Amino acid sequence: MSAAPQPVLHEAPGFTGPTMMTQRWRDAVFLHWAVDPAEVAPLLPPGVRPDVHDGVTYVGLIPFRMMDAGVARGPSVPWLGTFLETNVRCYSVDERGTRGIVFRSLDASRLAVVAGAQAAFGLPYRWARMRSVDRWTGAGRELTYVTERPHPSRVAVRVGPTRAPDALSDFLTARWGLHERHAGANWYVPNVHEPWPLHDAEVTDLDDTLLATAGFPALAGRLPDHVAYSPGVSVRFGWPRRWR
Repeated sequence: MSAAPQPVLHEAPGFTGPTMMTQRWRDAVFLHWAVDPAEVAPLLPPGVRPDVHDGVTYVGLIPFRMMDAGVARGPSVPWLGTFLETNVRCYSVDERGTRGIVFRSLDASRLAVVAGAQAAFGLPYRWARMRSVDRWTGAGRELTYVTERPHPSRVAVRVGPTRAPDALSDFLTARWGLHERHAGANWYVPNVHEPWPLHDAEVTDLDDTLLATAGFPALAGRLPDHVAYSPGVSVRFGWPRRWR
């Protein structure tokens, strides 16, 4: 019988054991769509079910700048450790009640990083040609992320004022690990970082095929239900733990 989900924690609980890697996530754009949990459930690993908030689960499209990734607590890897990434993710809870994320796709602009992550962890990384534009206009700051191939995507937002913490934002961003099925086993990879500093954001352009290729063909045809921007956080990952 599955355990009840553990509470949503605004602050990271931390993890025991050595650090596998460190990195910084910068200029993250969070686009989220509310989805019926029954639509997401078949796409998750065995033993993991959709996590819900007020009766619905969410699918996220999150472009950002990965910066200064490094092994263990060592220095960042020059050039390879900094690149653009866009992921499509779902929200999960396992049989123990541990909340996490399941990645449906991760597009990144460093081929060597993609190959390494696929081989070592089985994560659904793909190499992509990507670019970003950060500019100020008369209406404020506008941030654009473009994936040119293999699956085109264009996400642009206008950044607004700082947003106070709220229950839904915590549910979507205060995630302290990921669930992954690899090599015939279920794995959980813990992470720790400061709470996301969030800003309001307005979508000014959305033309995306990544959601469709991840199994959600209808979502990009409507505006997201939750939009936010963050200047970013610094992250530590623990080593994968087999839990089932």
